[in-house]
Amino acid sequence: MDRPSAADLDADDLGFRHTPETDQSFENALAKARDGVRLDVDDATELLTTGTDTAGIDRERMEAVLTAADHRRREVVGDAVTFVANLNNNVTTACNTGCLFCNFKDTASNFERDSDVSHPGFTKTPAESREIVRDAVAMGVYEVCSVSGLHPAFALDADHHEILRSYDHPAREVNYKPPDRYETDPGTYVEQIDAMSVDGVHVHSMTPEEAYHARRGTDWSYREVYDRLADAGLDSAPGTAAEILVDEVRDVICPGKIDTDGWLDAMEAAVEAGLDVTATIMYGHVDNERHRALHLERVRDLQDRTGGITEFVPLSFVHERTPLYEQGVVTGGASDAEDKLLIAVSRLFLDNVENVQTSWVKYGDEKALETLACGANDFMGTILSEEITKRAGGDYGEFRSFDDYVELITSVGRRPVERSTDYRQRREIDPDDGPHGPRLGPRADGTPLVADADATGEESSATADD
Repeated sequence: MDRPSAADLDADDLGFRHTPETDQSFENALAKARDGVRLDVDDATELLTTGTDTAGIDRERMEAVLTAADHRRREVVGDAVTFVANLNNNVTTACNTGCLFCNFKDTASNFERDSDVSHPGFTKTPAESREIVRDAVAMGVYEVCSVSGLHPAFALDADHHEILRSYDHPAREVNYKPPDRYETDPGTYVEQIDAMSVDGVHVHSMTPEEAYHARRGTDWSYREVYDRLADAGLDSAPGTAAEILVDEVRDVICPGKIDTDGWLDAMEAAVEAGLDVTATIMYGHVDNERHRALHLERVRDLQDRTGGITEFVPLSFVHERTPLYEQGVVTGGASDAEDKLLIAVSRLFLDNVENVQTSWVKYGDEKALETLACGANDFMGTILSEEITKRAGGDYGEFRSFDDYVELITSVGRRPVERSTDYRQRREIDPDDGPHGPRLGPRADGTPLVADADATGEESSATADD
């Protein structure tokens, strides 16, 4: 049975101005979607709710939306399902931002030298990051994705440290404490990017929130920050930290984060600095379908202005060990129907973004495969190590081999295709020519990323150890 829709929450209790109500009809919105007419926010709201004229999800209408999205996917990208050989290397869990949807963070003061608080968090030095990435590249991985907590000792570079130290009360004024206060010095953002930029690997890092942290206390622009990071080896920027790009929602779930305009400004600056970017949505908490539609509009407008978004990534809220759930603000996450409709409407609404990703980490294999018939065409990557979803309560694993991908994708009649981070390189995989491994990277020669199953029947993990 599907869980209650996020729209079933009483928006009046949260003071939301935006509610899932329109003057449009579901039938008109669906006709526009089928005809390839650019949708507006009212259209998207109708499709996400399967009609605001009725309560709950109408199954027949939902299937019509999913079918329309699947047809659009076939027209835009064909039957290929892409994936990438990548590694997650999150540098630190130290963070004081206080987002209520997150259980990845650990209070930064716990990492200080004089702290006696036991905690499960970690901070990696640049040298440790380099070793982790170098080992992964030797295995054939060619993308490292790095998203980290906002450690108070993290600064863009030495100049940034000097500016932050000049404040009378840096901890209070600009969330800064010098590295010598901590057991482990995370280095600077420039040092971490430089450390991970080894052997031709593609470095995908620095969210808008991290870029804000890398310029706090200064008059630097986002463009200056991304220029310096690009010089250090940054290749593309993940559009995470987007959550819902509607400030009345952000004020509830992440009041300490940058606002919607800040996120958009940072993404635009990253593209101006010559970087590809992605865009995400994290839904299924206190948001409603109108918020999701407004979010899609802001992503589409950004793409109209920049053309730099390579993929859109829907992220279903994993609630089990998050403050939102523990404090009783929410009772669960998005329903299966909401997940499928969000992917479908993303495909139909984002007429200028070619690739829509699904997530086996968020959904599990069975549902992720089902979403490939709802408009999605990309299946994430090998990951090798995943901390963020796992800490929030996700339990679908941390690694996916190329053989796993080939088996899963072919099981639903689609074509497995290895891709580069930017989608500019692609290699169709022959399912009969196994075992399978990456070939697109500088050290990739087709060798499987992991050894044979060990005695417990589980695949041995990669060398990246969080």
